[in-house]
Amino acid sequence: MEMKAHWLRLGNYHIVNLAFLSTFGGGRTPMINLAGHCDPYSNACVGLSADIKSCQAKGIKVMLSIGGGVVSYSLDSSEDARQVATYLWNNFLGGHSSTRPLGDAVLDGIDFDIEGGSSEHWDELARYLSRYSKRGKKVYLTAAPQCPFPDQWVGGALKTGLFDYVWVQFYNNPPCQYTPGELSNLENSWKQWTSSIHSTKTFLGLPAAPDAAGSGFIPVDNLTSQVLPAIKGSTKYGGVMLWSKYYDDETGYSASIKSHV
Repeated sequence: MEMKAHWLRLGNYHIVNLAFLSTFGGGRTPMINLAGHCDPYSNACVGLSADIKSCQAKGIKVMLSIGGGVVSYSLDSSEDARQVATYLWNNFLGGHSSTRPLGDAVLDGIDFDIEGGSSEHWDELARYLSRYSKRGKKVYLTAAPQCPFPDQWVGGALKTGLFDYVWVQFYNNPPCQYTPGELSNLENSWKQWTSSIHSTKTFLGLPAAPDAAGSGFIPVDNLTSQVLPAIKGSTKYGGVMLWSKYYDDETGYSASIKSHV
């Protein structure tokens, strides 16, 4: 996701996930991949530091999303989880390192977008990261599970009750996503997630354009007239998560739904 201060002046976003730290764990050298917006190999991503701080000054939380659809990550042991947590703290959060990929900006937390590999030790990573909140600034923990419940990869981690925000991906999963004229699959899945997971808030994760996902795009009219009225009554409702800013720029989806969210 592109990180430029000017596009946040629109006020359509309260939280931004920088995606992804896509390589880590298992003895791998950690590496971010921000989809061509900067070159981590030449240390060019440190230039985003000022933009991150500008967004935070406006009250927007900026998270680092770890994982993603290209799986070159894993946690092989409890010690591996501890080491990854230490790396994240020193290089993206409140710790110190001479090799911080995004410069001296202190991100607000870590987002778990685990989509493959093993389901082991993510709960331990969450616990290790949560402990850093005791050092001052709170470390927010968020996750982007797939809508089939429980999530195959981070289901165990979510049981810890340590996650502040959970944006469930109600797309690329026909059994629990919206299809025109059929709301019950999504609605039933939403109820299961909000009643089973101890998070502060749960978000409806959607593609911001038809091309942003293989399936699951919801036209604005359908979202505002059918879907949102069915789920907003939950005390766990936090809003809508969109993948991604690139596609939202193309469609203006967030601007179209903002007054209804």
